[in-house]
Amino acid sequence: MNSTLLILLVTLVLLLAWMGYNYWRLKRAATLIENKEFAEKMHGAQVIDLRTPAEFSKKHILGARNIPSEQIKQSLGAIRKDKPVLIYENDRGQRVTSTALLLKKAGYNEIYILSYGLNEWDGKVKKNY
Repeated sequence: MNSTLLILLVTLVLLLAWMGYNYWRLKRAATLIENKEFAEKMHGAQVIDLRTPAEFSKKHILGARNIPSEQIKQSLGAIRKDKPVLIYENDRGQRVTSTALLLKKAGYNEIYILSYGLNEWDGKVKKNY
């Protein structure tokens, strides 16, 4: 019983440490911002929707362009380093995290993530039914 409890405790501590490390990495790479600040920063910035083309065609933030997260590495030449990069997906999940880390590593300095993603966005969107 004691060894099972110890293993469980060690696993929990390692999991929490891993989550904390990833959060710290994300905070160093990008800034999480709420809807209002995202909307303010959109003018003069590059707004990138990281979802699939099918998701993008159904609904996206007005003015965003679709570069699926799986294609970001190949599309770095299409993203300017001298302008802020605003990224989002449906929620704040793995796509924005991995993309923000990749962009930071590639030399982008102004990276912003829509805090709760498109699901909580209250600004203008384009919808196709």
